[in-house]
Amino acid sequence: MREPETIDPDMTVDEIMRRWPATIRVMIRHGMLCIGCPIAIFHTVADACDAHDVDPQAFSAELLAAMRSDHAASIPSAFSGEGRLAGDRR
Repeated sequence: MREPETIDPDMTVDEIMRRWPATIRVMIRHGMLCIGCPIAIFHTVADACDAHDVDPQAFSAELLAAMRSDHAASIPSAFSGEGRLAGDRR
C-alpha cells in the first residue's frame, strides 16, 4: 500500500483508524475518544477537530505521520474502489 501524501477530506475518522491502526494513539493523545464512537463513521478529521476543540493543522500533521509509519496498514479505502466485494461488477 502506498503511503498517504495527504488526508482525504471526505475520509471518516473511523476509516482512518481502521486502515491505519497507529492513528488510534494520536486520537487518544489529543483526548478524542472516537474509538468505538457511533459518530466516528460520519465525522471527518475536520469535524472531529471542531467537536473536540483540537487544532486541525497540527492534528492532521501528527495523524499523517502516524499513517505513514503504520506498517499494519492494509485495508483499501472505501473511496478508491479498491475494496470492492467479490462479485461486485460496478
